[in-house]
Amino acid sequence: QVQLVESGGGLVQAGGSLRLSCVASRSISTINVMGWYRQAPGKQRELVADIASDGRITYADSVKGRFSISRDNTKNTVYLQMNSLKPEDTAVYYCNLHWALGRLYNYWGQGTQVTVSS
Repeated sequence: QVQLVESGGGLVQAGGSLRLSCVASRSISTINVMGWYRQAPGKQRELVADIASDGRITYADSVKGRFSISRDNTKNTVYLQMNSLKPEDTAVYYCNLHWALGRLYNYWGQGTQVTVSS
């Protein structure tokens, strides 16, 4: 089992910034993908950004140029720097860790609320 603990959510005005952190309970230095998803009320959970252990990064089109994902394998942590926040970024943000080794291993954090006021 792997536990993921998110922090850094909160209330911010439009145009502001927040930094989310997610700490894993085990080493993330092996082959895996860590990422951030979000779910707004009444909507499906969607990928925001993810980063593979080889450094490949994927961003949702809606956050390109505003959000930046990074990881620190020495701290078992992934970060999401969110700048120029918009009200439509309001959602619960979830950390995800997954890898495939014979089968898919897939873990989620408990989520952290991000609210952007206009």
